[in-house]
Amino acid sequence: MVKPNTKFNLSVRDIEVIEQALRAKAGRRGLAIAEGETSPQLKSEMQEIQQLLGRIHHQKNWYVSKKFTPGG
Repeated sequence: MVKPNTKFNLSVRDIEVIEQALRAKAGRRGLAIAEGETSPQLKSEMQEIQQLLGRIHHQKNWYVSKKFTPGG
């Protein structure tokens, strides 16, 4: 039996490209839904894309300059 590879060597740019492609696909799916297409498969795929984009978002490290002062 073959085991799936669980370790990936992706650059930050690779992840950006994947994220952009997922956002574009989500946009196309959202447009189809807005135009009245309501298949369970389409909704399921849209949910899967949104969840994956969420996981990518939550793995980012957000940095704020030490010189930053809120409200000023």
